[in-house]
Amino acid sequence: MVGGQVLQFTLLLLLFSVSESDIIPSQIQLNIKQAQSPAAALDLLPLLAPSPLMPFTNLTLPHLSGKCPLNFSNAESILATTAIDCWSSLAPYLANVVCCPQLDAAIKILIGQSSLSSETLAVGLPHANDCLSDIAQILQARGSNNDLLNICSIYPSELTQSSCPMVRVSDIENTLSNVPTILESCERIDPVKECRHKVCQMAITDAAVEIASTNYSMPDMVGAEPLSPVRVAMIDDCRKIVLRWLASRLDPADGNKVLRGISSCKINKVCPLVFPDLKIVTKECGDKISNETTCCDAMEKYIARLQVQSFVTNLQAFNCAYSLAANLRKANVSHNVYNICGVKLKDFSLQVGSQDSGCLFPSLPFDVTYDQSSGIGFKCDLNDDVPAPWPSSYAYSPAPSSNISASDLPALPKAASDQSGELNS
Repeated sequence: MVGGQVLQFTLLLLLFSVSESDIIPSQIQLNIKQAQSPAAALDLLPLLAPSPLMPFTNLTLPHLSGKCPLNFSNAESILATTAIDCWSSLAPYLANVVCCPQLDAAIKILIGQSSLSSETLAVGLPHANDCLSDIAQILQARGSNNDLLNICSIYPSELTQSSCPMVRVSDIENTLSNVPTILESCERIDPVKECRHKVCQMAITDAAVEIASTNYSMPDMVGAEPLSPVRVAMIDDCRKIVLRWLASRLDPADGNKVLRGISSCKINKVCPLVFPDLKIVTKECGDKISNETTCCDAMEKYIARLQVQSFVTNLQAFNCAYSLAANLRKANVSHNVYNICGVKLKDFSLQVGSQDSGCLFPSLPFDVTYDQSSGIGFKCDLNDDVPAPWPSSYAYSPAPSSNISASDLPALPKAASDQSGELNS
């Protein structure tokens, strides 16, 4: 299934070539190369490409404020990775699966590593804007999207103490009852096992509750049921502080893997797509389907509106399929239109390559790559055509999340299984 705008994005990828040598079993590596003639490319680039594709070799000097207390040299390699993950024209489409999780990790690592000299795990509000501006400038100079902070909804509060009562490293380490246990639980994680058993996440949450409980104006912080919104917000703010502290105790590369692994658990639990009004489908597919051709035409047009939004992981696609099925059933579409119309999981993601096939990203975190000769590349999980799941009854269980096992969903791509660690990059 493909619509006009989806084809435009496909043309963008084809314009900068897909190398046959990069195709491997169950995956396809897409490489976007610099156009031979930039002037000619300006006339050929489709509407979904807001700017010419610029090589990373043409780095510019960032204009820094000089007011940010963070030490950017401590996380130089992480910032380089972030710039590629949030690369110019592709950033809006990579936002939820690669770019924004990496940007969030980079900010936490920056603050954590800077605390080695500053002894504090937060930036004061007066300088938070300066630091965000500097981070954006550094990333833009390396080729990232110039509207990155808006794309990822990053605000100054993401760098501050917010409502957490403690930010000094020494205070935190004196407060936490079992620092070695936290480090042992989180210094190296298997993303699949972590999403299932939440060992590191529970250790972080316990530490956040412990720190938040030092706010003696809320003596019933621990064990209060139910927690008030203020208390929940404070624990969440302290959780961010704990993650920054963890980033200070780990090598930046190891910290990045841990933070990305933890974020993948959250990412894969939800569908990031926005579903338009269903009238186009319910009119042709509701009640008894009188004409399967017109019903499937309506489904194709509807799915095409989803395909222009974002790349999704295979588990996100599963959740998107379940969510759309739930909405269709509530709108009196009782027949399995996925089966009737041949809807696949990869139909819920952006379409790529000459085969017009949806690019499902692996559920495990990985980075976009850059090579000076072949350009920007990323892997698509296309190892099989997995049918989109249709609930067997109206009262079906919620969509599976990232803590499922491969045996629970045998039809899912292999990147969702315990054996997929090799796909990490």
